[in-house]
Amino acid sequence: MTANTQNNELENASRRDFIIKGTLAGGGLMLGVGAMPDLVFAQTASQYDPNSPTKYGDAEVNAWVSIKPDETVIIRIARSEMGQGTRTGLAQLVTEELECNWKKVKTQSATPGHSLARKRVWGEHGTGGSRGIRISEDYVRRGAAAARIMLLEAAAKQWNVPVTELKVDKGVITHVPTGRKTTYGKVAELASTLTPPDPKSITLRDPRDWRVAGQPYARIDTANKVNGTKVYGLDLQLPGMLCASVKSCPVFGGKLVSYDEANAMTFRGVKGVVKINDSTLAVVADTWWHANTALNAMPIVWDEGKNAAVSQDGIDQMLRAGLDEEGDFWQRKEGDAPAAINSANKKVEAIYYTPYRAHVTMEPMNATVKISGDRAEAWVPTQNGEGSHAALSEATGFPLENCEIYKLDSGCGLGRRGSTQDFTTYAAKVAQKYPGVPVKVIWSREEDMTHDYYHPIAMAKMTAGLDGAGNLTGMHIKVAGQSINATLAPGVIKNGKDERQLQGFYAKGPDAQLGYTFPTLLTEYVMKNTHVPVGPWRGVNTNQNGIFMECFMDECAKAAGKDPVQFRQALMQSHPKHLGVLNAAAKKANWDQPLPAGTFRGVAQFMGYASYSACVAEVSVQNNVVNISRLVFALNCGHVVNPYLTREQIEGSVAMALGAIFNPEITVENGRIKQKNLDTYPLLKLASTPRIESVLVPTYDFWGGVGEPTICVVGPAVANAISAAIGRPVRNFPLSKEGLSLA
Repeated sequence: MTANTQNNELENASRRDFIIKGTLAGGGLMLGVGAMPDLVFAQTASQYDPNSPTKYGDAEVNAWVSIKPDETVIIRIARSEMGQGTRTGLAQLVTEELECNWKKVKTQSATPGHSLARKRVWGEHGTGGSRGIRISEDYVRRGAAAARIMLLEAAAKQWNVPVTELKVDKGVITHVPTGRKTTYGKVAELASTLTPPDPKSITLRDPRDWRVAGQPYARIDTANKVNGTKVYGLDLQLPGMLCASVKSCPVFGGKLVSYDEANAMTFRGVKGVVKINDSTLAVVADTWWHANTALNAMPIVWDEGKNAAVSQDGIDQMLRAGLDEEGDFWQRKEGDAPAAINSANKKVEAIYYTPYRAHVTMEPMNATVKISGDRAEAWVPTQNGEGSHAALSEATGFPLENCEIYKLDSGCGLGRRGSTQDFTTYAAKVAQKYPGVPVKVIWSREEDMTHDYYHPIAMAKMTAGLDGAGNLTGMHIKVAGQSINATLAPGVIKNGKDERQLQGFYAKGPDAQLGYTFPTLLTEYVMKNTHVPVGPWRGVNTNQNGIFMECFMDECAKAAGKDPVQFRQALMQSHPKHLGVLNAAAKKANWDQPLPAGTFRGVAQFMGYASYSACVAEVSVQNNVVNISRLVFALNCGHVVNPYLTREQIEGSVAMALGAIFNPEITVENGRIKQKNLDTYPLLKLASTPRIESVLVPTYDFWGGVGEPTICVVGPAVANAISAAIGRPVRNFPLSKEGLSLA
């Protein structure tokens, strides 16, 4: 079983060979970094017993860092790579503290099975919420620093000199008084016998002094994407492999009544039909095309159930009615906002609408599973290795220690491949029918789009009061919409209140604070769930909440007769980081300077994923066609591990955000998703992408995310610029509902 992937990851994907690849042939240092307080911080090769029943497999593997005699440094990474650059950023952090040669660095994926056997030495494997670097940077850096300390101690022992007389640069150790030199590779075996340092005793480098981290290094996972040799889940080939296509009831909640298996068996290459659950079938064949052709031709009878009567109009009416409901919905209550608003000199009110959105990952959902006896292995493009591990165990009935996941780089994730693991479960269920044979299950684009976990639909009623001088006296935010937690984590919802859906309106907490101080404030969330499943989608709830808040702030500024930036600044004095990015974006965009005739500006600021972002948009509108000429961003993510990758993520968020506010939405018709492929749900075209400029303003005092924060300011900044251009607010998204299209 061979699965060639990037940087020797899963170079030979059998468990034995994967472990052997991680050991040292001929000596070297193997360092394990404990990610949790009760774990051993570092363990070396000489301390491991490959025959111990507590270890996973029949050979040993290190945790984070392996240094080989030829000076190659292999860094094990638990996070998933799906185009965001986490692998490169984490490798830079390790290289920084290890002081090795960046040109000698390679990476491998840590597997959940090995991590479980090590008592979760790698910590969690999830990659979402822009957390890949920010929640693992500390123990990753400490692990690298520990390795450096042990290597220096080994050289000192070898030369019988004080370690304080040594220095290291790019993996070359020098004895300063004599000028003698050695390398990491030459002392690695000796270092592996030493006792690791106490992690609490390690002083990490000040980010202001970084030499490798903080630099705009090119990604280390680009070459094989360009030359076409990279193996994604869709490309994976294993000896004797079968392929399967899946189909579920077109209406969520419906069930399978009957199907004609004999009909499917008449098609070329078909091996069988598998009923995965009460609403899902798979056809298995020698190729996926043969499987999918037979599945589409096979007569299937569904019981679509009562949800077949649900329409988009009905869902929209339910949300609008929710905005008028009375009850204990409040999440934040500071003063009496409704009273302040009702007694104000001027009242401002607006209702905004944001739709369902599909993920449309470049690579549709897929997974490959092989079951051999009482063991199960899966090759999965996943955002959550441990989630896939658990799903494989649950689907097969095997204990976790009898299961393993080999993570493949994902052709896009965007939240779809994280907490939802249906693709892993389906593959496991099909593979159970073909023991000893690897089975690759691929969703068609139509199946992927019509059986997604969609971005939740929502409406918001925003109400504010202004005094005679145009000062805001009260703010009332009332959101009605679908809850992600109701689909994925119902246990966390208490008394019908779901704080997650008000992401970005929090009073405190590190992730998504509101950047304004209002004299009075009331935030409410009215849960209105449908049969359509929803889940995380890049930016999750900061997307719609950023639109609600920032578009309404412009409406309030206009009602007050004030400049939009100045109006915000007056309410942000106790929020210096929010204010910092707003000022930085306005300065970069020359907010105070006049624009050419026919060009208009809009601004927005918001916080998400522990980072602060702001955007200024410049647009023109002619005959209801919008031309976006320029977007200027400011981002404070605390520490910038790689400015090139950071800017790349900002640019990626623009493409996704603009597609979301201009391109067609996901709608429900007769209980099913109406849009089935890219002909009815197109993505943003390159020609529509504007000039993007960004200024990074790190304050070096916290760790924030990068992949998602800026997506929430694109929509409101552009919408506010459009409103300035056409002389009226835009409140319904996508903007085709406002009669607008993107050039």
